[in-house]
Amino acid sequence: MRGPVNEVIGGASGLPKFSCVRCAGMLNRGYQEAGKIMTKAVLGIIGGSGIYDLPGLENAREEAMASPWGEPSAALCHGTIAGLPIVFLSRHDKGHRLSPSDINYRANIDVLKRAGVTDLVSLSACGSFKEELPPGTFVLIDQFVDRTHRRESSFFGKGCVAHVSMAHPVSPRLRLHLAAAAEAEGIAVAHGGIYVCMEGPQFSSYAESMTYKNLGYSVIGMTNMPEAKLAREAEICYASVAMVTDFDCWHPDHDAVTVQDIIKVLTSNADKAKGLVARFARDFPREHEPCPVGSDRALDTALITAPEARDPVLLKKLDAVAGRILRA
Repeated sequence: MRGPVNEVIGGASGLPKFSCVRCAGMLNRGYQEAGKIMTKAVLGIIGGSGIYDLPGLENAREEAMASPWGEPSAALCHGTIAGLPIVFLSRHDKGHRLSPSDINYRANIDVLKRAGVTDLVSLSACGSFKEELPPGTFVLIDQFVDRTHRRESSFFGKGCVAHVSMAHPVSPRLRLHLAAAAEAEGIAVAHGGIYVCMEGPQFSSYAESMTYKNLGYSVIGMTNMPEAKLAREAEICYASVAMVTDFDCWHPDHDAVTVQDIIKVLTSNADKAKGLVARFARDFPREHEPCPVGSDRALDTALITAPEARDPVLLKKLDAVAGRILRA
């Protein structure tokens, strides 16, 4: 950790900055003054490589929830931590049976929305492009670059077109709370970073790795896209904790990435991540806080298809994701 919780959390590429304590208080007062009605918070956790369950959940129960978008990665695990409702989803399923390209991201986000999730934290393994982000570092991502090409990246399309903003893809409030939880647990985190999402499942070529490094990207992974896009379309506030396992293949003093090397770091990272989530959940507000970048109202100005031209079959599939705006 670079300093106390009230230090400024900087965004990547000169993006807006937020102070963990001072700015959070200002935002809270602003929303109270505006008379916003808050709803009950339900925290969703997506566990990536090495995180296939979430110890410490009270009253835990599994639910195999159906989705009109297909089969999600795994059954949802419901429970509570210090009274806060938690919904956990293993992105790759137990035993890591799904590759990044085989994950049904639409079904995953849809079932989390149906389960009532208001705020979603993604825990993901990644490679690093920066010396100052060595294996074991946690990065609180604030920007994404999508280089995937085999995945369905939207709930919308022919029969109901929508364009949501991805200018600021991460909820700054969630980043503030994650930073505070990390400090409380003594976990060093990097504040802000650009995550480039590749298709995989192969690791980068040297040319790709050097290209991304020279473009100033911070880390590389295979799963946060289209996950973050779909969360925005579903009006779920989203944040990503990128857990560095390796230096990709650009680093002159490190060999090419291997699964064996990654697994060594994954175990340590997973233990820290579970501690971070437990503290994060204990301290998380019990009422959902309106998102200052509009994550939870993303569809207010996104739909462009005229009501009379909308496909009723697609609208039925959108009942959870876009029900708020479609029923308005």
